[in-house]
Amino acid sequence: MSTATDRTATRHHIFTASEKQQLRRKLLAWYADHARDLPWRKSRDPYRVWVSEIMLQQTQVATVREYFKRFVAALPNVHALAKADERQVLRLWEGLGYYRRARQLHAAAKKVVAEHEGEFPQDLMLLQDLPGIGRYTAGAIASIAFDLRAPILEANTIRLLSRLIAYRDDPLKAAGQRALWQTAEEILPTKEVARFNQALMELGSLVCTPVAPKCEACPLAGVCAAYATDLQDKIPRPKLKQQYTELREAAIVIRHRGRLLMRECGAGERWEGLWDFPRFALEAEGPLFAREEIAAKVLAQTGITCTPGSLVRTLKHGVTRFRITLDCYEANYISGRVQQARWVSLAELADLPLSTTGRTIAKLQNKI
Repeated sequence: MSTATDRTATRHHIFTASEKQQLRRKLLAWYADHARDLPWRKSRDPYRVWVSEIMLQQTQVATVREYFKRFVAALPNVHALAKADERQVLRLWEGLGYYRRARQLHAAAKKVVAEHEGEFPQDLMLLQDLPGIGRYTAGAIASIAFDLRAPILEANTIRLLSRLIAYRDDPLKAAGQRALWQTAEEILPTKEVARFNQALMELGSLVCTPVAPKCEACPLAGVCAAYATDLQDKIPRPKLKQQYTELREAAIVIRHRGRLLMRECGAGERWEGLWDFPRFALEAEGPLFAREEIAAKVLAQTGITCTPGSLVRTLKHGVTRFRITLDCYEANYISGRVQQARWVSLAELADLPLSTTGRTIAKLQNKI
């Protein structure tokens, strides 16, 4: 393959015209044989493209498949999403995490209907003016739905392009982003942009994997600067290991006349917009020492006086940089008027959007 340009300040390979042509041809030929049958690829409807791209942010394809099918079955177009109650949107999203995505999706649908008569704009800047849509998602909608010549850059293509041009520095810093966005734009074909951008993501997902990339099966090995210099296992530069914060929390199940006490998480809380059992940080160690703290915090959070009972279950889970040990307690209702919470039946509980651990606790109620 050719050597890098004399622009030594770039510190990475610059594709020649012939290399770009070879890259496009081989990538599209590979994609024709290896494209996965994914539900959002059955149509180039910008609504479906948009929903899938938002769902796929920080979430694996295998996880998104069923969520996407369920979501578009319930809310098949942008008008249906705009009219939907936020509770329904969050319930359909339940379990995907990063619930801010769902709220922004809902807000963007309302804006598309109100300001664009229900039609997605094709202009990149207008797309980025919608809640939750940044440069990558705008490029994905414009290229995949409308076949416009718009570059994309997400986790898989960051890794793939970093290796193709042997970018040795941090690809997530400003200089790295500039180099990769420029590369993503320069290699775009003049036609079949939708297939090309999807092929880039597919190759990054299936072949140019984070660990042990399958270089021998890669159609672009011949134009890959990292492969030519045996740097594919060192590029991109490894991220610093995530430092986790350990937390202990308690979730309290309180029954009264066949109903359960639930509260809607407010603005700024971890699961804003979702419903949850009374839940809070727990400082006391062990059930015997936790009862007084639980009673005081339930009263402060809900206005209900209760007598804490037994520890039912301990759940361990992670949320962003936190590793949480969640102790689930039963408690007996004593008195009080509910504040910023309400009593719900088991039937109602099934329709409320809950966090993953909240749903786990809810499912236990038929067994307790």
